[in-house]
Amino acid sequence: MTGNSIPLRALVDKWLAPTRSVPARITQVGRFGSHGARYVRLEGQVATGPLSIVFFRHGSGAWDVFPPVPPSAAMGTRLFAA
Repeated sequence: MTGNSIPLRALVDKWLAPTRSVPARITQVGRFGSHGARYVRLEGQVATGPLSIVFFRHGSGAWDVFPPVPPSAAMGTRLFAA
């Protein structure tokens, strides 16, 4: 992970604020997309009721609530050299 990455545990504490009496639970773990990006779905209780959040792991090792952008095709001169 990079120096400015926030660990998944810190994000869970920030968004769900779990306690022993009201824990956050992992409900789904997997990969998606052609690049196999990882995700974790967690559920917990907040003041307004139940909350489910999906965290995505990015190529840098960082976790966030938005999915990573898949690598795009790039054009180069390597294929055209004689």
